[in-house]
Amino acid sequence: MARRNLNDLLAFVTVAREGSFTRAASVLGVTPSALSQALKALEERLEIRLLTRTTRSVSPTQAGERLLAAIGNRFDEIEAELDALTALRDKPAGTVRLTSGDFPLRTLLLPRLMPLMHRYPDINIEFDVSYGLRDIVADRFDAGVRLGESIDKDMVAVPIGPPLRMAAVASPAYFARVPPPKVPADLTGHRCINMRFPTRGGLYAWEFERRGRAVNVRVDGQLTFNTSPHMVLAALDGLGIAFLPEDEFAPHLEDGRLVRVLADWCPPFPGYHLYYPSRRQHSPAFALVVEALRR
Repeated sequence: MARRNLNDLLAFVTVAREGSFTRAASVLGVTPSALSQALKALEERLEIRLLTRTTRSVSPTQAGERLLAAIGNRFDEIEAELDALTALRDKPAGTVRLTSGDFPLRTLLLPRLMPLMHRYPDINIEFDVSYGLRDIVADRFDAGVRLGESIDKDMVAVPIGPPLRMAAVASPAYFARVPPPKVPADLTGHRCINMRFPTRGGLYAWEFERRGRAVNVRVDGQLTFNTSPHMVLAALDGLGIAFLPEDEFAPHLEDGRLVRVLADWCPPFPGYHLYYPSRRQHSPAFALVVEALRR
């Protein structure tokens, strides 16, 4: 009976996290109908409803949220301890799940992790490209990559890149039509290329600072994106001023296809960091990933 209860609890945690019987059944290697029956039996034994089911989704009830918070991390810890047993093998193995934006993935993670994967063929790495502020604990990632100033204090933060500076840029053709801005407030009279935060849904207010004076400007324009590569392309096409870390524009600034403005309003700030929970037991494979990325 105890083994059956443990299996049913694992089934509940998986369904609650996946939000779907079909996806959870795929993860667990069972049929959706068998999973549904197991959850129904668990609810009957506990005499309380744990999941709210609709035709499109599944979500935890208040009691389900409480149970998930109580036992979800316990299953994660068991899984991590099992992964840690790979230390007894000649070669570290297992899957490491990382979430990151596209730019740090291309410029920092892949160049440093490709040699590691050649050296340790039993290590698998799964990348999730996201521009939102993912909850790595709830979404079951081993680690994430963010700018240093945006990481929660209860996380371990490992610098993996140099300090960054923001850059406001546009094409020479754009500035041939309108005079360049001299101070951040001038941006309100320009066509600017906006960034919408995927997680919070709001538009990014451009942040400037000079001599200790901080200025935030809400800009307007024809285009809004939630990924940076398309903002670069739009700037190159003369559709307005874009505002991103300067490294994203570097080759185009060097060849003159983009022109920088307001540089004296863009001081350095902490660059990209790898972050992960301080209380989680990590596998040897994860330790190798951290060491390869550490700056």
